[in-house]
Amino acid sequence: MWPMRLQLRFVAQIEFKMDSRFRGNEKIMIAQIEGKLVSLNSDSALVRIGQVCYEILLPGYLASLLAGRIGQDITLCTMEYYEGSMAGGNLIPQMVGFVSAGEKDFFKRYTSVKGIGIKKGLKSLALPIATVAAAIESADEKTLISLPGIGNRLAQHIIAELKGKLTTFAVGAEPSRAKEETTFVGYQIEALEILIAWGEKRNEAAELINLACRKHPNIKSAEELVPLVYRIKQGIEV
Repeated sequence: MWPMRLQLRFVAQIEFKMDSRFRGNEKIMIAQIEGKLVSLNSDSALVRIGQVCYEILLPGYLASLLAGRIGQDITLCTMEYYEGSMAGGNLIPQMVGFVSAGEKDFFKRYTSVKGIGIKKGLKSLALPIATVAAAIESADEKTLISLPGIGNRLAQHIIAELKGKLTTFAVGAEPSRAKEETTFVGYQIEALEILIAWGEKRNEAAELINLACRKHPNIKSAEELVPLVYRIKQGIEV
């Protein structure tokens, strides 16, 4: 236990640091963070900067993409928000990370739709943002419904609210999907996006996923499926 004098000095320093983020009516926000990726969960990352570790919430697809980067330096564009109720005096500051400022801008528009808050928005983005934006622009309800927590009515509401406003975010998305993808479920979609991020062509990756799942129908997670796909591709698994 720290001595009382040291505890009081430490608390005073923290209070001063917090107060210094407010100058007049201007609030200083952390817009980008660079540091070493220490650990990773399905919805958050721990990033070390010097002697301090920051917990950063992540959209689902980004947590998958960072799986091979633990121990490496990463850069994330960030936004901050407060979780909880002001009335109850229980506001908790949270930080959310994205690959780019453009993806952060997309997320702000996406969560402006009634029924999609920060937490639900992060969980629902199991596919890359360009893919989700393209689905909204093309009124592809089927793709939106495949996202965690997005049902028929909410998918229709998202399209009604955002269609025509996301063309810049849809750049780079595949214009059409391979036939094999139309029946993919969550873990197969996740495996597909990981393979694409690692340099595999979409159509070839989809074919390999179908082949792997036919040979090993008991596999039900992307963590098992991705290594199996590479074993099949290398001829180790037949």
